[in-house]
Amino acid sequence: MSVCLQSSRNLLFHARFTLSFRHHQVPENRPFSKMPVLQSKDVPLFLRLVSATTQVASSAGSIARKVVKSGELDIVDKGGGNDPQTIADRAIPAYVTQMLRQSFPKLTVIGEEGESVSADNALFEHLIPPSTSNSLLDKFIFPQILKLKIPDKLRGIKEEDVVIWLDPLDGTTEFTKGGLGHVTTLIGIAHGGIPVAGVIHEPFSYHSGDGRTIYGIPGVGYGGCQMVLPQTGKRIITTTQSHSNPRIEAAIGILKPYRVIRAGGAGHKALYLVEGVANAYVFASKGLKKWDTCAPEALLQAVGGKMTDLSGQAYSYNKDVSFYRIFHLLLVFNQHEN
Repeated sequence: MSVCLQSSRNLLFHARFTLSFRHHQVPENRPFSKMPVLQSKDVPLFLRLVSATTQVASSAGSIARKVVKSGELDIVDKGGGNDPQTIADRAIPAYVTQMLRQSFPKLTVIGEEGESVSADNALFEHLIPPSTSNSLLDKFIFPQILKLKIPDKLRGIKEEDVVIWLDPLDGTTEFTKGGLGHVTTLIGIAHGGIPVAGVIHEPFSYHSGDGRTIYGIPGVGYGGCQMVLPQTGKRIITTTQSHSNPRIEAAIGILKPYRVIRAGGAGHKALYLVEGVANAYVFASKGLKKWDTCAPEALLQAVGGKMTDLSGQAYSYNKDVSFYRIFHLLLVFNQHEN
């Protein structure tokens, strides 16, 4: 079953930020950049990038856990009174971008924290995992990724044409309030404006003390989770916990849900859909940005789901896209539902 809410909403412009880091802070001889598999020309660049992204996302989870353990979140408000940023929000993108650019220096990385983050910031240097971390060197989370069969359009991807959409700590509001289960790191990989892979890491997953990493490649496969269809005949909707408004509630009402689950974090709610907790994720309002949605959209497409705007149109994720704030209606319904 598919549902479409007709709307002529105008997208709001949001300034584009590209993460910028000082390359001399990433020595060329650090072990991660020398991993044979990341240098091998026998493995398509796309698969090497997806594999590296899962490794880096998993290792980055330790930053969030260290911050919680220390009790020093160093919270600042980015504006509006309900947009917190913690030291984890600043440290994680610095780390992720550094590590990926060791092996993929031509990537474009666009992230929530913009140019305010610099890789040599001594304030969070103690949080950064060492380059010799086992999760980066000899313990592949998904060794099968490097052996996946992919279509020619993915085999031919060039590094300079790839855009990474990064949300280092999706669910920051919940993070500051102790709702750690809502928190994820989102790394979306886009090519030609289309999400071609997505990695979601849960640093505080109940599945593992070291967190849980999930990946999805549309048309190819996914890993790290088990796709479960929701209950037939019971339309369960998940939506925002912290940012609701009358428009969102009206959209949910139109769908006549059996139950509504309110939760934090776009990545967390996307996993509800994948794992059968809910049928649909509805956010019919401004507020979400494309670093919130690129990785979840790729994962959802990989398991047969779909993400659209309020007019049923797909989003573009190219590096020159003008509209960053988006209106969002995400629907995934049980395939057996009438």
